[in-house]
Amino acid sequence: MAKYYVESGSLRLIVDAADARRAALWAVHRALEHILPNEEEELDVDNLPEVEPVGTMVLGDAIRLSERGFENMDVIQFETLDVVSEWSQLMLALSNMESELKAA
Repeated sequence: MAKYYVESGSLRLIVDAADARRAALWAVHRALEHILPNEEEELDVDNLPEVEPVGTMVLGDAIRLSERGFENMDVIQFETLDVVSEWSQLMLALSNMESELKAA
């Protein structure tokens, strides 16, 4: 596995992954897991906690990855929307598999 330095917006992570695309997917997962509610918890719209902007990771238009360090010119770049879309499809597939296992 390679080490990737991932940057997008305010997100900066160091990720070990088999390839750059998987590193980008993991970075999106890390960013979105703090924003999206856990599907197993019922969302009470009337009692939503106040959102604290401190520490929130904001993704930019692109996800840049380098094996040489942050702010390096030698980068692989993916469109954030494409990676978020792929991540969403993966989460849906995992959720469907989990539902099928529970039903069995």
